[in-house]
Amino acid sequence: MLYQISGKQIDIGAALQTHVKSVVDAIASKYAERPTDASVVFSRSSNEFVCEVSVHLSTGLTAQAKAHDHEIYAAFDAAADKMEKQLRRYKRRLKDHHKERAQPVEFSEASSYILAQQDDSTDNEPESLQPLIVAEMEQKIQSLSVGEAVMQMELAGAPVLVFKNEGHNGVNVVYRRDDGNIGWVDPA
Repeated sequence: MLYQISGKQIDIGAALQTHVKSVVDAIASKYAERPTDASVVFSRSSNEFVCEVSVHLSTGLTAQAKAHDHEIYAAFDAAADKMEKQLRRYKRRLKDHHKERAQPVEFSEASSYILAQQDDSTDNEPESLQPLIVAEMEQKIQSLSVGEAVMQMELAGAPVLVFKNEGHNGVNVVYRRDDGNIGWVDPA
């Protein structure tokens, strides 16, 4: 498994990196099949350390956890506990969904744009109806079943997930509604 352990304006020592690798290895080998890479980022927020852990699985799923504490090791251990709980909770669902999958999830390329926010403080009409593009990136869209997409969205803690439906190769969207339920958009 590939590791990317980094700190935002923090020096990460060899002892902490060794601790992170051993704990993530133990969690991944116990609850996840074929993890591909893990990313652990440490940062500071006022007087606390923040740890963000993300583990990518070959099935296309991504599990993420975030925690903060006054000590850097405690912040990582709290994030690792959240990750372990998350993977344990979804282990049965992961096995059920991927037991018949012989190949890893396919990815399609798509363009992603970040648009500038309109300034509504003035009453003037904009010169153009075309929005100002701030950034342009490439995104990978996964080819999943609806159940896998919902699971991926929940594991990532994301409010919305765009995916390619395996059933008919159309682009679909699942999202968390305000009432707590999951919505699914399947254009005709």
